[in-house]
Amino acid sequence: MQDDPPVGHALPASIAASDLLRRAAVPARHPEPAAALAAALGDVPLAVLFLFVSPEADLAALAARLPAVFGALPVIGCTTAGEISAQGYSEGEIVAVGLPAALYAATPLLIPDLGQIEPDVLIGQLIRARQALMRAQPGWEGEFAFLLVDGLSVREDELAAALARGLGPVPLFGGSAGDGTRFQATHVLAGGRILRNAAVVTLVRTAARVKVFSLDHLRPTERRMVVTEADPARRIVRRINAEPAAQEYARLLGKDPGQLDTFTFAAHPVVVRIGGTHHVRAIQQVHPNGDLVFFSAIDEGVVLTLAEPSDMVTHLSDAFSALAGQGAAPAILACDCILRRLEAQEKQQVGAVSALLRRHGVVGFSTYGEQLNAMHVNHTMTGVALYPPEEGP
Repeated sequence: MQDDPPVGHALPASIAASDLLRRAAVPARHPEPAAALAAALGDVPLAVLFLFVSPEADLAALAARLPAVFGALPVIGCTTAGEISAQGYSEGEIVAVGLPAALYAATPLLIPDLGQIEPDVLIGQLIRARQALMRAQPGWEGEFAFLLVDGLSVREDELAAALARGLGPVPLFGGSAGDGTRFQATHVLAGGRILRNAAVVTLVRTAARVKVFSLDHLRPTERRMVVTEADPARRIVRRINAEPAAQEYARLLGKDPGQLDTFTFAAHPVVVRIGGTHHVRAIQQVHPNGDLVFFSAIDEGVVLTLAEPSDMVTHLSDAFSALAGQGAAPAILACDCILRRLEAQEKQQVGAVSALLRRHGVVGFSTYGEQLNAMHVNHTMTGVALYPPEEGP
C-alpha cells in the first residue's frame, strides 16, 4: 500500500467541464510518444495519468520511457481495440487522460496475477486506500473506481465481484484491454511494467460531481435458446438447444453458419436476464469446430435471448443529452465495447457516432468488455461523467 495521497491544490475560482480532464493523443508510431504526450498535456500537476495504447505501438519502448518523462506520477494504461480521442473513434493512437491534482486524489492498486485473486486481501487493500483518500481530502465527496483489466484473462467476472465487496458505496466502472480484432495478446501497463493476466483498479476522490453510467441500445426479442453444453472456464458454448452452437445460432438468424463473423455478432447479440434486467453475453468468435466463444461468463442451462439494436446514433444522442441535463455537457471518460464500433462500421455510422463523441467531450477506448460495479458486461458504453463542483447531473 502507498502512503496517504498528498493533499490537492486549491480549487480554481471557476471550473469548466473542459478543465475536468487533461487529454492528449499522438500517433502510435511516434518516435518519442511519452515526451510528446507530456508536452501536449502541459504543466498542470496531475494526480494520475491513464494511457490507452493502440496495439500498433511499441509498448515496451513506451513503458521504458515513462519513468524518465513522468517521474513519480502514477501512469496506468492498457492496449485497446480502438481509441476514442478528440477525433471521436480513432485507431493507431496513444491517448492520454490526466486527472488534475487540483480536483482529484487517486490511488492505483495493482492486481498482478488474476489467477491468484485473494478476495479478503483485496477487500482490505481497497478499504485502506479509500480511508486514506478520505483523510487526504475530507471536503471532497465525489468518488469512483476505474478498472483496467487484461481482456483475454477470462477473469473479469470474478474480479469485478471481488472488487465490489471491498468498494462498498463507491461506484466502479472499467474496461477490458483489447488487441484490435486479433484477440491474441492484451496488456495492462502499470509502474512502467507491461503485464498480462493482471489488472489495475484506481480509486479516485474528487471535488467534481460524479455520475457513473452504462448504456446500450439493445432490445430483447422473443427468440430464445438454451445453452445445453458449455465450458464455463473458457467461456465456450458447444451446444445450443442440443445442437452444435454456431449452427443453431445461425439457424435462428436465418443465416448459413459459414456467414458468421464479428459483424454478425455485433448486429445480433444475445442477452441474459439477471435481477429483472437484461445483460449482454456477447459472442467473440466462432471456432472451426462450431463452438462459440463468448466475451463474458456463460454456463449450461443459461437462457439466451436474441436482441436487436435500435439506432445507435439516436440512442447515444439522447443518452448524452440526459447526462448533460439542463447544464453544460460534462467531461466523459468512457469504455466502449468493440462490438459497438463494429456495428457502427457495418452500418456506416462511424462518422455520426464520432461527431457525437467529439461534441460531448468523450475520451477513452474500445474494449473487449466493460465492468460496472459487481458485473462484467458487453456491448455497452460504460463510463463516468464529470461535472464542475458547482454543477450536478
